[in-house]
Amino acid sequence: MRGRGRSKRSADYSFETNIRDVDAVLAARGVARAVVVGWSYGAFVAAHWASRNPARTVGAVLVEGAQPYDWFDESMEAGMRTIWKRLWWPMQLLRPFGMAPRMTGDQLADSNIEVGKIARERDLGPVLDSITVPARYVVASGESFGSQGGHERVRASLPAVTARNPNIQISAKVASNHGSILRKDYRAIAEAVREVAALDHEGN
Repeated sequence: MRGRGRSKRSADYSFETNIRDVDAVLAARGVARAVVVGWSYGAFVAAHWASRNPARTVGAVLVEGAQPYDWFDESMEAGMRTIWKRLWWPMQLLRPFGMAPRMTGDQLADSNIEVGKIARERDLGPVLDSITVPARYVVASGESFGSQGGHERVRASLPAVTARNPNIQISAKVASNHGSILRKDYRAIAEAVREVAALDHEGN
């Protein structure tokens, strides 16, 4: 995404911009239909993109994200802005190693506040219910440092999601935590990709 990895800085890090960037990347590569795979914030992007573009989506794999849960309310906003401004300085040390985005404290706060709103059941639930292509979750079972059971409370929302929409299933629940799942359980993610690709009725 913008401001991460080798991507350049941007004046706009909004969620809608990230969705439009999926279109831009696919167009630049000449890809007509794709399996979209996203981890954490990227899973929200993948879910929204798949729901809006069923004809262009082979399937979606949502890794430790896009789980509806009402963890944010407006009373938290001021505190979140303060926290992210404080974290900005220590994060400068991580940027040369690709471990932190090239964003200001305000931009980091805006992004996290926005995803808190997007994750709310009343907002994310209808998006997931509208997905008409095969979608698979790969979820962790471990807790990240300081989460105090928070991740598992979020993951508990998924049975209701899969009950409402038969296109969505949980492909695997693995032993790693939110931060280590890509490194430790990449095989489970790859298997989920193969699973949705095999269900492609158009075969391309």
